[in-house]
Amino acid sequence: MARIKAVNGPLKGTSIELTDPEVLLGRDESCHVIIKDEIEVSRRHARISQKGQDWVLTDLHSSNGTRLNSARVKEATVLRTGDQFSIGSSLFEFVSEIPHSPSESSKPTPHIPIKEMESPSLATPVSHGEAADFLVKAHAKIREEMAKFIVGQNEVIDQLLIAVLAGGHCLLEGVPGLAKTALIRTLAQAMHLSFRRIQFTPDLMPADITGTDIIQEDPTTGRRRFVFQKGPVFTQMLLADEINRTPAKTQAALLEAMQEHSVTAGGHTLHLEQPFFVLATQNPIEQEGTYPLPEAQKDRFLFHLLVTYPEREEEREVIRRTTSSHEADIRPVVSGEQILQCQKTARQVPVPDHVMDFVLDLVRHTRPEAADAPPFIKELVSWGAGPRASQCLVLAGKVRALLQGRVHMSIEDVEALALPVLRHRIVPTFHAESEGISPDAIIRRLLESLPRTNPAATL
Repeated sequence: MARIKAVNGPLKGTSIELTDPEVLLGRDESCHVIIKDEIEVSRRHARISQKGQDWVLTDLHSSNGTRLNSARVKEATVLRTGDQFSIGSSLFEFVSEIPHSPSESSKPTPHIPIKEMESPSLATPVSHGEAADFLVKAHAKIREEMAKFIVGQNEVIDQLLIAVLAGGHCLLEGVPGLAKTALIRTLAQAMHLSFRRIQFTPDLMPADITGTDIIQEDPTTGRRRFVFQKGPVFTQMLLADEINRTPAKTQAALLEAMQEHSVTAGGHTLHLEQPFFVLATQNPIEQEGTYPLPEAQKDRFLFHLLVTYPEREEEREVIRRTTSSHEADIRPVVSGEQILQCQKTARQVPVPDHVMDFVLDLVRHTRPEAADAPPFIKELVSWGAGPRASQCLVLAGKVRALLQGRVHMSIEDVEALALPVLRHRIVPTFHAESEGISPDAIIRRLLESLPRTNPAATL
């Protein structure tokens, strides 16, 4: 007897016996296994069929594909006990109680290994140099895999990876059609992280994100009891798509998850699997019917990234890939455990005193009430950045320093990351907005006004 167990997704916890010789999976009502996901699951997505003693998985030309052990299913593939396959956000595990012959059982299950690089062990100490070298290699490998599907957007990808390696969340802003969602999905695949997507709409409720209590009957006692059904926030990489399309009370459902990496529901606090990232997108046009993010929520994002139009040749390549039979096979190259190790490595990078002073001057000078703030800040800024901005600048700067081949942070790292860290943390005055002066312009002017002194360089 064979069966599939739903490990993640809408059917999580369900065990389905494969009693028919052919089992269809999809969102159509005619399927044997119905997966309610209109965004990522096709009407008839995949098929599991019996061939002799074997069960075979076949993708039915679905729009988002079927993945077996993280590799995309391109042809009918035999399932072995323990194999895991994903359809949209749903993850299933195949279990068979029919023993195979020794020759068959000795064959390795075809899959793509998660660890293609040797990682410093988390159990035994390693030198900082070895750990830093691994972080650089991991960054290069992830970029290489993402380039198979994403064309251009090099600066956005670099900043997104810096945020992830620093353990922070990102807010991506850009007009529709610039591959913001595809960028985040590809990143999750390259990092072998569990991935969920929430489409934010005006009628979305907080419980739709965090989860809710449902009444369930205990089969042993026959009594009914409340059981917490986890929401999509219980993942490792969460895509909050068009986050400004839902009211503030629903946006705020992410606050605890982003800051504490936990969710409180029904009087219980549930911790999220690590690493955990929230990558949100928002559309800068069509502002009618939108709900700007509260300042407290925006402050939780390490970076605010602006996704712009591609160059001409990049757009040509996008058209070529998306209108041909080109099919990117994204291979997972690092695991969640390795990402956590990279985050620990980055925190060990030293920050010279003059760089720390530069960070403090930059952030504190964004506050118009500060006595030493430049006159143009008092005129153009209503509210400046808080201490979290300084923390984010230092953490992200440490990662960038390692990626640049340095073992210490410099003022150059602060200057390179000042815009994505600060642009969503300062509030321009009405005068600045009426004159068309953007937060980016204010930050650039502030950077130009700050002295760059390195005591060691003057000795």
